[in-house]
Amino acid sequence: MIKVGDKLPAGNLQEYIEVEGEGCSIGPNTFAIDKLTAGKKIALFALPGAFTPTCSAKHVPGYVEKAAELKAAGVDEIWCVSVNDAFVMGAWGRDQKTAGKVRMMADGSAAFTTAVGLTLDRTAGGMGIRSQRYSMLVVDGVVKTLNIEAPGKFEVSDATTLLAQAKKVLA
Repeated sequence: MIKVGDKLPAGNLQEYIEVEGEGCSIGPNTFAIDKLTAGKKIALFALPGAFTPTCSAKHVPGYVEKAAELKAAGVDEIWCVSVNDAFVMGAWGRDQKTAGKVRMMADGSAAFTTAVGLTLDRTAGGMGIRSQRYSMLVVDGVVKTLNIEAPGKFEVSDATTLLAQAKKVLA
């Protein structure tokens, strides 16, 4: 399992792009994690699934609400990572009004989630392999803080917790 001080694993995430520009076409675009994090401070949070109750009612809205404060604390980008495809993440982003605030990053095959060692087996509930709920502050590809939720909990991966950590780490 990934820990503070580790570099994020090599691999890709996808993002559904609504407007063509900056070398990105409309639709799913694939991004190399190492290139996307190079020289940047990323507030990354991950959750079990798009459109699920806690994720939609609390987790994503908290980061949307705190986006300006996180950026004022020195965060360059905020990422929501979920084991869903880029189309679903794009639709969920529209629903949650994340544009310009939170990048909705798809880990459709759970490759990133597996590489960081934070999978969650929801096969019995019909959801397959998903991500555990967690957050981390990543600076130039290196994990500076990591907050992993206990099963069924939403207590430490919220935007308020990561904001407080960003203010300390990035000060």
